[in-house]
Amino acid sequence: MAWRGIAAAPAAGSCWHLVSKCLHTTVGLLKKTGTEHQWLERHLKDPFVKATKRQNYRCRSAFKLLEIDDKFQILRPGLSVLDCGAAPGAWSQVAVQRVNALGTDPAVPPGFVLGVDLLRISPLEGAVFLSEADIADPRTLRTIQSLLPAEKVDVILSDMAPNATGIKELDHQKLINLCLGLLSLSRSILKLKGTMLCKFWDGHESRLLQNRLKEQFQDVRTIKPQASRKDSAECYYLARLYKGK
Repeated sequence: MAWRGIAAAPAAGSCWHLVSKCLHTTVGLLKKTGTEHQWLERHLKDPFVKATKRQNYRCRSAFKLLEIDDKFQILRPGLSVLDCGAAPGAWSQVAVQRVNALGTDPAVPPGFVLGVDLLRISPLEGAVFLSEADIADPRTLRTIQSLLPAEKVDVILSDMAPNATGIKELDHQKLINLCLGLLSLSRSILKLKGTMLCKFWDGHESRLLQNRLKEQFQDVRTIKPQASRKDSAECYYLARLYKGK
């Protein structure tokens, strides 16, 4: 399953539009386990879930990218961005705002945002989406290059994750493989001195991915955003200044 199942895993993203369906289901008809009750209680108290609804983001994961960008300024007006595993579109929402993809600020250059996912993505003003597309497919790569203003991007974002099996080490390995595949793809679509931000689940192969990134980027950092749940193995590698190797 080297490149299938690109969509962000629901447990990691806690996407509001998906969860709302659960919340509107008559609770009396459900026989919930203790774990399900705990998850629902935690979800309802989650300040990022509340902020997601209040600020009209599609998913709470938007706040992970907002926090990272506030600190490292990886998204700037005029940049072109490829959002991998884009569904449901929360990271693309942030990117559209930060790179001025709609051209709402005439004082700075407009950027470009392209999102790709195996799942269907609802349209978003300011972004171009390739839904039901496998980024590992050479045809998808050619389509991406044809849509980009300069055939390459300044920033690659990846919040993608494989379909979880529940086996921690297996899921970890699958996600590392996804990131390694995306790193290989960067040779074709990432500009010199570009940036790559990718999610990984911490485990025994994390150092391998980190070392591969260090071979191709001048600066690689490990980030655990506050919006990532404390009990989650989710982390991000921020790799900057692509060497073009």
